[in-house]
Formats: sequence, structure tokens, C-alpha cells
Amino acid sequence: MSDDPAGAVPRAGAFYGRRKGRPLKPRQADVTETLLPALRLDLAAPAPADLSALFPRPVSRVFLEIGFGGGEHLLNLAATEPDTGFIGCEPFVTGMAKALSEIGHRGIDTIRLHPDDAVAVLDWLPDACLDRVYLLYPDPWPKKRHWKRRFVSADTLDRLARVTKPGAEFRFASDIDTYVDWTLAHVRDHGAFRWMAEAADDWRRPWAGWPGTRYEAKALREGRPPAYLRFVRT
Repeated sequence: MSDDPAGAVPRAGAFYGRRKGRPLKPRQADVTETLLPALRLDLAAPAPADLSALFPRPVSRVFLEIGFGGGEHLLNLAATEPDTGFIGCEPFVTGMAKALSEIGHRGIDTIRLHPDDAVAVLDWLPDACLDRVYLLYPDPWPKKRHWKRRFVSADTLDRLARVTKPGAEFRFASDIDTYVDWTLAHVRDHGAFRWMAEAADDWRRPWAGWPGTRYEAKALREGRPPAYLRFVRT
């Protein structure tokens, strides 16, 4: 368990580690060059007051996924929630390329992307515009000297509180018990979100419609049971 996580100093530097892995395959490089410019958020322009303007057809609500990896969860949501608009942030180049390949292949038109730190998007978004935020298996920064780089902190919770609507959900999943404790402590001390769990199975089992991810599968293979936390914006 973590040592007084809520008392840790604010983060400095990036929330993520490496940005590049193996060289992109030709198709991945091509789709990154051709499709990403069309789907990328333009943070140099003012954000629209109504986020549905980001999409080519009307959407009834907008979700944000922070650090979507290879896009498995984001793509599943887009397939099962056709009336929802999605914003996905992922600084890892290969993960972005994998997601772009599937978006292009499936002809998905309800996803907009940011290939960098999600904080820039949170600062760009208008007040009370998001209906749900996902943070799934974020980099745990396991060494104590790096805890300040964890995404969940007082300042990022301030940002999330500003951009989420009352009643919106913040959903978090991790297989690292110290990060789960850290998140619960920070959310408790922040006060803008309330943990929705009423029984142990509420955090031991994923929420309805959960498609699973490769990170989850790896954690289960290695004997680390994940926790699934749901918080509501008060």
C-alpha cells in the first residue's frame, strides 16, 4: 500500500514514458500521415462551446479517454455507442497508429484525437462539456520519486472537475494496488467526485460493456487482479 499518497507533491514533467517503440509499418505510417490531420483536435483554435461541432453528425454526449493505448476500448465504445462522440488522447506513436488504422478501416466518424499529453486537451475544453472520462491502466510510475508524474493528482482532478458535467462519471482501472489507493485518496480529498462503490464487487468487477484490454489480460496472467473504480461528479 502507498505511503500517504494524497500528501505527495504535485507532478512535474510528463505523465507518460517513451513516445516511440518499434518503427511504424508502412500502412501505419501512411494512415498516421493522411488520417491523423483530419481527426486531430486543433488546440490553437478556440474550443467550440458545443462539442458536437467537432463531429460531422450530431452526437448526444461526449466521452474522453486519456491514454487509450492501442485503442481497443475506445474503438469498442465507438461501435457500441454510435450516438456518442469520443475524444482520445495517446502520446505513444505506435498506439495512435494502431487506432488510426482501425478507425480508417471501420469508417468511424465519431472519434477525434490528440497525440500528446491529455492535460492540454483538458485546459482547452469548455466548462462542463464531458459526460464521461476514462483513465484505464495509466502508467503507475512505481518508484516513489516518480509519483509526482502520476496522472491522478489534485491539479488534474481540478481540471476534470471543471470539464465534466454534474452527474458525469470518471472511470479508472488499474492493476497496481498502490495506484488504486493513491487514486481513492486523491479523489476523497478533492471532494468534486464521489466514489460510487457500495459493495466489494463494485470495484472487483468491470462495469457493464467492458471489452477487456491487452493490459488487463497481461495483469491477469501475471496474477495482478485489477480494480475498476467509478466516480460521479457531484
